Amino acid sequence: MNQPEQSQLGKPAPYTDQYDASLLFPIARATKREEIGAGGRVPFFGADLWTAFELSWLNPRGKPQVALAHITVPCETPNIVESKSFKLYLNSFSNTRFGSADEVRERIRADVGEAVWRGAPASASVGVRLLLSELFDREPVHELDGLSLDRLDIECTRYTPAPELLTAAFDEQPVSEVLVSNLLKSNCLVTGQPDWGSVQIAYSGPQIDQAGLLQYLVSFRNHNEFHEQCVERIFMDLWTRCKPVKLTVYARYTRRGGLDINPYRTSHPQALPPNVRTARQ
Repeated sequence: MNQPEQSQLGKPAPYTDQYDASLLFPIARATKREEIGAGGRVPFFGADLWTAFELSWLNPRGKPQVALAHITVPCETPNIVESKSFKLYLNSFSNTRFGSADEVRERIRADVGEAVWRGAPASASVGVRLLLSELFDREPVHELDGLSLDRLDIECTRYTPAPELLTAAFDEQPVSEVLVSNLLKSNCLVTGQPDWGSVQIAYSGPQIDQAGLLQYLVSFRNHNEFHEQCVERIFMDLWTRCKPVKLTVYARYTRRGGLDINPYRTSHPQALPPNVRTARQ
């Protein structure tokens, strides 16, 4: 299976303007999941919600078409797609003629589905929705709902993941609450470039100490890991240390190269959130 360092991240790469599905670079989820104690049957459901802002192709008469693409990759797929390879793949549509937007959508669905399920039988489809330019003004902007942890005046001294900062009130009545922070920041696993994000944590169970939780989220600041891996690490640390009955972790990262990646992980099956961008996205 491909390794992150074998990808085009951090390397000069020619931009191909003729459709080429081979540009997609899948990376196995298993290695990082084993590292966080989720190597067997993972205790979560969910998906990675992608938004592609730089998608264009030619119609049969050679006229450029533009669209936004919302792409949903189930978290049970064995692979993720490395983001630069995704950008190069989408760029390869730019001088290729397609009969319709539906043809483009189905091409993306098939290609991304093959990449993320490579090495295993597919059991769930990849979702792709194209938004054509006449509908752009219908795209909403909305911040993550919940009580802001950022209101807390805390001292922060840890900048690599410190799960020991997480504590919960196991001897008190359980609670249900939704907490949010805009202070999530990590770095690309390969290039070390910054990844800026907001995170929403919804749970039921022993009340999590909010100051410790915010310090923990800040501790990702110098950590090198892909978006999907950071969210799964946060989920597993909260799941094992705070022992909630229910838990959902949802992060929205700012875009890079015309793409944003928004991982959503939950302990109980439920509908995915709408892929609505925040102001920073």
